[in-house]
Amino acid sequence: MDKRIGKRYKNDRATNTSRSLDELFEIFYNAKVAEGRSPRTLEMYNEGYRYLCDYLAAHNIERTVTAVTTDLLRAYTAWLLHSKRKWDGHPHKSERDKTIGLSPVTVNTKLKPIRTMFNFLEDEGLIGRNPCAKIRKVKEPEREITILGIDEIKRLLAAPNQKTYAGFRDYVIINVLIDSFCRINEVLSLKREDVDFKHDSIRVDETVAKSRKARIVPLQRRTMRLIQELIKECEEFESEYIFLTNYGGKLRDDRFRDRLKEYATKVGIELRIHPHLFRHTSATLFLENGGTERYLAEIMGHADLRMVARYTHLSQKSIKEKHDQFSPMNNIVGGLQKKRKR
Repeated sequence: MDKRIGKRYKNDRATNTSRSLDELFEIFYNAKVAEGRSPRTLEMYNEGYRYLCDYLAAHNIERTVTAVTTDLLRAYTAWLLHSKRKWDGHPHKSERDKTIGLSPVTVNTKLKPIRTMFNFLEDEGLIGRNPCAKIRKVKEPEREITILGIDEIKRLLAAPNQKTYAGFRDYVIINVLIDSFCRINEVLSLKREDVDFKHDSIRVDETVAKSRKARIVPLQRRTMRLIQELIKECEEFESEYIFLTNYGGKLRDDRFRDRLKEYATKVGIELRIHPHLFRHTSATLFLENGGTERYLAEIMGHADLRMVARYTHLSQKSIKEKHDQFSPMNNIVGGLQKKRKR
């Protein structure tokens, strides 16, 4: 018998409220693996889900899809902002660092995987309602992005004890960050096969690049020699990675961040130091020295030239110098200025 028009039939992929949240997350996660998402993105999904599970456990809420409502996610957002302990359970952070409440930027980072997951589940027909549909991003304060001065860079470069392996390794990392404009995870993920000594360049693999596109980054010969020296220093470890711990493991970016802060304290730099400052600073100096936005975008891995503006915050001193040099008042006043009689 033919099916009658108007009758609704059960869809195998219809909403299933009996499935646990863990099962649905696994479906979502496996789909993203199949799509070829980078290891860093997959880790972001895992961490975002773990944060939500921590909240549910702290409030004795079962991990079911029906439990996650819009109201719950709003309460979860408030918990992240005002109650969640920063760096909770981190083995390398002091109690002083473990403050209460996460920044709006961090909260949005933790909410993004949850929003992505529920959007996926809705698109796949695995849930009937999307609790994230009305969840807005937390308003982030506009922050003036700072850059390092030349003197501060020189002091940071002088801080590591190059007589030790870890000190020399850190010195090389700082040099590569400055010369390449790369992100810290791109630098620490460099493998020996990514270094081209013939053409003085490194290759940022698509699996670690934020744009998901591989790119070739030129380096100065001096920086290449430092990398070569470090590789020879680590030959006994037989690791594919370049930047290693004292025991031969791949150096984690959080460990380097901590060491960088220690160097800043050592040389009396009060500015909040983090690896991305080198990217901002290098981009600014590149333009101030006459480099073009087109070449800068290529080096930094930005397809859109407008993105370069985020990394080119010219120093006030440079703006002042350029203004004094090219001000129209130079044409107007110029030689008209005469000495006043006393």
